[in-house]
Amino acid sequence: MKKISPRKLFLLSPVLLLLSCGGRNANEQSDTAQLSTPEDTVDYLALGQEYAAQTQSVLGKNLMQAIQSEGSAHAVDFCNTRAYPLTDSMAQVLNVHLKRVSDQPRNPDNAADGSQLQYIKAGKEKLAQGGKVSPQLQEFDGKMIAYYPIITNTMCLQCHGDPNRQINQETLAKLNTLYPEDQAKGYAENQLRGIWVVEMDKE
Repeated sequence: MKKISPRKLFLLSPVLLLLSCGGRNANEQSDTAQLSTPEDTVDYLALGQEYAAQTQSVLGKNLMQAIQSEGSAHAVDFCNTRAYPLTDSMAQVLNVHLKRVSDQPRNPDNAADGSQLQYIKAGKEKLAQGGKVSPQLQEFDGKMIAYYPIITNTMCLQCHGDPNRQINQETLAKLNTLYPEDQAKGYAENQLRGIWVVEMDKE
């Protein structure tokens, strides 16, 4: 695993904007907190953010294409059939473990647990008080595990907003069919919808 140079992080900064649902500046909602480390150690928080940003970039690009081609209902089909394979493919390419989880999952397989739920709860409290949600890093069983917030924006609300106002009827019907246990509706802008979890081997 290689260290990220300051120049590489600078070049990467446009990609980091995609850590929100659809692509507006997630750093408006979360500090890109980084570990203060000696030169000979790996900055896992920055490295994990790069991995999450690259994966979100691929998902975001494909999601935008789905919406632009056939609308938000088609985007639901994309998320149902393509999001997991694309995430798994990126994890294999990057040689890390990547997933998105939430306390209000659309798919039960994306349910957060343990420390993930604690992080989400604390993040929501910070946002409610006008604060920001910072990424978090922890070490567990020889792994470095990082959490990065996913903040809602306008585009997210086409599928995650108020069912009576922001989600059109075609999209709502598709969601109800594909996700009968859906808990991921009713969000407003600038809310914590979930998190990226990036698990890296410790060097």
